[in-house]
Amino acid sequence: MLEDLSAHVLDISENSTMAGADEVEITIKEDEREDLLLFSVKDNGRGMSPEFVAKVTDPFTTTRTTRRVGMGLPFLRQSAELCGGGLVIDSTVGVGTTITATFQYGSVDRPPLGDMPATVMTLVMGSPNVHWRYRHIINGREFLLDTDEIVEALDGDRAMLASPEVGLWLRDNIREELETLRG
Repeated sequence: MLEDLSAHVLDISENSTMAGADEVEITIKEDEREDLLLFSVKDNGRGMSPEFVAKVTDPFTTTRTTRRVGMGLPFLRQSAELCGGGLVIDSTVGVGTTITATFQYGSVDRPPLGDMPATVMTLVMGSPNVHWRYRHIINGREFLLDTDEIVEALDGDRAMLASPEVGLWLRDNIREELETLRG
């Protein structure tokens, strides 16, 4: 079982890139007043058939060839439901997939969010040719990171997104922005 929610975001986002996505949008919403923690990963990858979506949260359904079970989405669904939330998978073949997980923010069973700055850094560095958008909303205050804007600042050199210097800057910048949002 994945220990924190950022590990689920990483797993789902990597699945997006393996499904051919070249645009991935990650949204995190933390709202203590609404007692809600939500995250979604939206991509423009291959998408899934309605039949596959219907059974994708079954641990014995997987597209992996290295093992016969896929535990990420089944555990995520179980964890979300345990915390008064749920899991929604919206997918269209040839269009893409959006996976949204919701949790009761104050639930004692809710896994911690984890290290989102390191997760985003890992995703961007590992797939620099993907257009990544990371939106994080905390109690109505919002931060948005868009890799196309960073590439523009790097004089169009998308390969620089994979460099350690840019990766560490990304991680540290996201961390600072989230601290500012938290007040």
